[in-house]
Amino acid sequence: MSDKTELENKCINTIRFLAADAIEKAKSGHPGMPLGAAAAAFTLWTRHLKHNPKNPQWPDRDRFVLSAGHASMLLYSLLHLAGYDLTIDDIKNFRQWGSRTPGHPEYRHAPGVEVTTGPLGQGLANAVGMAIAEAHLAARFNKGDEKIVDHFTYVMAGDGDMMEGVVAEACSLAGHLRLGKLIVLYDDNRVTLAGSAALSCTENIEQRFKAYGWQVQKVADGNDVASIDRAIKKAKRESEKPSLICIASTIGYGAPGRQGSCEAHGSPLGADELQKTKESLCWLGDSPFYVAAEVYQYFRKAVARGKKSEKQWQASFDAYRQQDSVLAAEFERIISSQLPKNWEATLSEFPNGSKDVATRKAGEIVMQSLAAKVPELMGGSADLNPSCFTWLKGMGDFQSPQLSKEGLHGMVGGAWDYTGRNIHFGIREHAMGSITVGMALHGGFIPYTATFLTFADYMRPPMRLAALMGLRSVFVFTHDSIGVGEDGPTHQPVEQIMNLRQVPNMTVIRPADANETLEAWRIAITNTQGPTTLIFSRQNLPVLDRSICNAASGTKQGGYILWESSPDPELILIATGSEISLTLTAARKLAENGIKVRVVSLPSWEIFDRQPREYRDSILPPAITARIAIEAGIKLGWEHYVGLNGKIIGMETFGASAPAPVLYEKFGITVEKILEAAQELLHQA
Repeated sequence: MSDKTELENKCINTIRFLAADAIEKAKSGHPGMPLGAAAAAFTLWTRHLKHNPKNPQWPDRDRFVLSAGHASMLLYSLLHLAGYDLTIDDIKNFRQWGSRTPGHPEYRHAPGVEVTTGPLGQGLANAVGMAIAEAHLAARFNKGDEKIVDHFTYVMAGDGDMMEGVVAEACSLAGHLRLGKLIVLYDDNRVTLAGSAALSCTENIEQRFKAYGWQVQKVADGNDVASIDRAIKKAKRESEKPSLICIASTIGYGAPGRQGSCEAHGSPLGADELQKTKESLCWLGDSPFYVAAEVYQYFRKAVARGKKSEKQWQASFDAYRQQDSVLAAEFERIISSQLPKNWEATLSEFPNGSKDVATRKAGEIVMQSLAAKVPELMGGSADLNPSCFTWLKGMGDFQSPQLSKEGLHGMVGGAWDYTGRNIHFGIREHAMGSITVGMALHGGFIPYTATFLTFADYMRPPMRLAALMGLRSVFVFTHDSIGVGEDGPTHQPVEQIMNLRQVPNMTVIRPADANETLEAWRIAITNTQGPTTLIFSRQNLPVLDRSICNAASGTKQGGYILWESSPDPELILIATGSEISLTLTAARKLAENGIKVRVVSLPSWEIFDRQPREYRDSILPPAITARIAIEAGIKLGWEHYVGLNGKIIGMETFGASAPAPVLYEKFGITVEKILEAAQELLHQA
């Protein structure tokens, strides 16, 4: 064995035993993959990964996504050894309160963690979004030999990832789009938590990915650094296909009593087995968390390499700036998440007297204005752009340039290549959400998705993760209630709005008319603290007369007094979305009968609840307990605003197939029901 090989083996074993020692100390964790995949990770990180540990946010770094997030200690070991700001004490504090090394990698907890992973498949699907981001920015900004965007997206995935449906969706699209900068290292150990992967999955994964249009390679020995190195080099040379490298490994490698077994997957080895593992791999570390000086020296060459790579990139960017200062400034702007100056210039209110319009259609009008001023706005729908109205007209289709050479055509004008801003996600709601999360993580985008609200259920995992990571992304949902009508209960959301309102850090907005829709989009574009969900109607709604009603700018506070017959009301009606119109009608009838009534539009609970107590009490005075909430969704949750003494008019069952007006009548969401509820409340008082 040469000195170089001996040192590399020592480096690989250091990765393994930093992970195993941390898991043992925590009495919790997953040692199997760190032991089995250490050689592949070592090869990628020391021979290929372009990164700067001293500047983890360098825009042109390669992205590394550990999709199999349960192997988090593999990543933490690499980050520490490579010289990121992650100390040996952080490693020792694995899975503890306040730790920078939580049980699964969490975005913004430790430098170098590109994405929160854990729910299997999400990381790989996010990586497809990162590769789309790289391809679009490269097509938009690179000029001749000046390639200011030129990096790879690497993924380390496991057998569990390959079983998840979101991976099938995302990787099928990646193959279609020919994302050659996406490289997946598949830790093919054929073992899952419950036993052999063959208990539930005997398909030929290699053939599946070939059918998707991927380049597929096989490495027979997961500890063969030279073979892994050659495979990665070949993958990097393939420019028109994403690459899957199937690396046959042994889970729990080196653990004599557990290797190759599901018992190595998700629990500490135990002191005795850990010691035997160290002996079997000839580990000379005399204490836990041992790192030899020469190992640090070897790994931390990444710092010098990274600084050199970034310096070269900066020189190229400076030359690029000399050629085109405007485009250079634009690149810096979007990477820093700053909106363009005067981005609101083309936005205009819908005037009083405008004809009735569905909020989905109003949203389309607003989006076209935004698209002209905010070029980082990019996304698409799950094959529903003719229904959701979320297509950016004239902005082109994001497609592989090769496809245009093969005779395919764009849909709505504009480019038919990677500069296009409309993504054809296909009928892949889950992947659509995950891909746009990856785009947001990459930087340089305000990504959006669109589908019917009832299909939010298909997208919940990436929406939850977007909220967990605090990402600026926009989820558009149309066909928001039983107002969908004849399509019936499968397409009529009942519980979805309330469900989404319960997600921490998610801002949900259900506007009542075109002008609230305009304000909702303003909020979404400027919200940098987390994702925004916009919920729009299928059916036409009146454009509220703002000479009688208060201005829609109150949407910015989440809720506001829309109309009142007296500044000293005895009854408050609270509504959202399409139910505002019938609520106003009921309120005016009550006022004609001498009842002092206030109508509150409450398009966003989250924004309203963040307002100062003084403001909230001015809208919903605590002393006024006669309150009615009206929304064509499940009632549960409205107690938050109407209290125990108030009434809620909403849904208690699924919907039905019939014209929308019939459904509102049959399910009791009517002016008459509001009047009845008001009389009951006031009579009780």
